[in-house]
Amino acid sequence: MTVSESRFCTPFDELKPGDRIEVEHNVAVGRESHRTKTNGTVVRTERRRHGKHPLAHGNEGCACNAILLELADGELTTVDVDESTVLRRA
Repeated sequence: MTVSESRFCTPFDELKPGDRIEVEHNVAVGRESHRTKTNGTVVRTERRRHGKHPLAHGNEGCACNAILLELADGELTTVDVDESTVLRRA
C-alpha cells in the first residue's frame, strides 16, 4: 500500500454498525492465496480469541480483530483483519 492509498483507509477502531465498507483481503485456499474485495454493511466488530484453550494453558493464545458484515443479498460473513487487510468506506 502506498502513502497516497493509506490516506483513504479506515482504521478498524473507527468502524460502527451500519457503516458501508469495502474490505480488501487475502483468501487462502489450500496452498494458494488470492487477493479479493468484499463489500458490505458492518453488523459488529469484535476481538476474537484463537489458539490454545485458556483453561488448559492459562492466558496463552492469540486474538484477532474480526468484522461481521451483511452482504447485499443479506448473507452474513466474517472477515478477520490482519496486517494485509485494507478497509475503506464504500
